[in-house]
Amino acid sequence: MKIIKTNTYEDMSRIAANLIASQVTVKPNCVLGLATGSTPIGTYEELVKRVKSGELDFSEVTSINLDEYKGLSPENDQSYRYFMNEHLFNHINIKKENTYVPNGLEADAVKACADYDAIIKKFGPIDLQLLGLGPNGHIGFNEPADHFVPSTNCVDLAQATIDANARFFSSIDEVPKQAYTMGIGTIMQAKKVLIIANGAKKAEIVKKAFFGPVSPQVPASILQLHGDVTVVVDAEAGKLLD
Repeated sequence: MKIIKTNTYEDMSRIAANLIASQVTVKPNCVLGLATGSTPIGTYEELVKRVKSGELDFSEVTSINLDEYKGLSPENDQSYRYFMNEHLFNHINIKKENTYVPNGLEADAVKACADYDAIIKKFGPIDLQLLGLGPNGHIGFNEPADHFVPSTNCVDLAQATIDANARFFSSIDEVPKQAYTMGIGTIMQAKKVLIIANGAKKAEIVKKAFFGPVSPQVPASILQLHGDVTVVVDAEAGKLLD
C-alpha cells in the first residue's frame, strides 16, 4: 500500500487525477471504476480540464460506477447517475453507452444485482477503481457487517451513512434507506485501487482502516490485503498517520 499525504484538497484532487489520467493514457480502452460523493468532485474537475485542453481522451474508456440509491431515477438530481453526468460524463468525450451505473429503479433487488454483476463480468476486471472512504469505513455502500460481501448487493444503509448524506437532500427523511452497491469481492478484483479522503472528520477512520486490524466492521480495511493500493489524503485526513 502506498500512502500519499498532500497539503490541501486541491493537491489531493490533482494527484488523484494524475493517477487516473496515467491509467487512461497507458491503456486508452481501460475500465475505470468510479465513485460519487463530495470527495471526488475535485478529481473530476481536474479530469474535465485535461480533456478540454486536449491532454486526455476518454473516447475508448468504459466506466463502471460503484453504487446507486435504490428507488431514484437517473433524472433525480440526487441519483448517482445524475451526479456522474453533471460532474464528469457531460463534460468529457466518453461515450454515454459505455458508462454503467446500477439501475436504481429496478425494484427486484436480486435481478438488479445479478444484472450489474453481469455487466462487471462482461467488461472487467476493472483496471483502476476509485474509492472514497465513508465515516464508518464503508467503501461503495458496503457498510460495517459481520462478513465481507463478495458481489453486488442491496444494502440497508447505516444511520451514520444516512446522516452523512443528509446534507445533499432537503431533509433527512428524503435520504434513501437502501442502495445497490458493488461488492467487496469485486472491488478487490480490480487491478489497481485508488482511495481518496479529505478533511479532519476522516482522520480517525483513515488510521483505523489502513493501520488497524482487517475486519468487516471496517470494510475499507480489506484493502490492506490488495496488492496495488494508493491512498491519497490531504493534511487533515492524514494528520494521525506517521
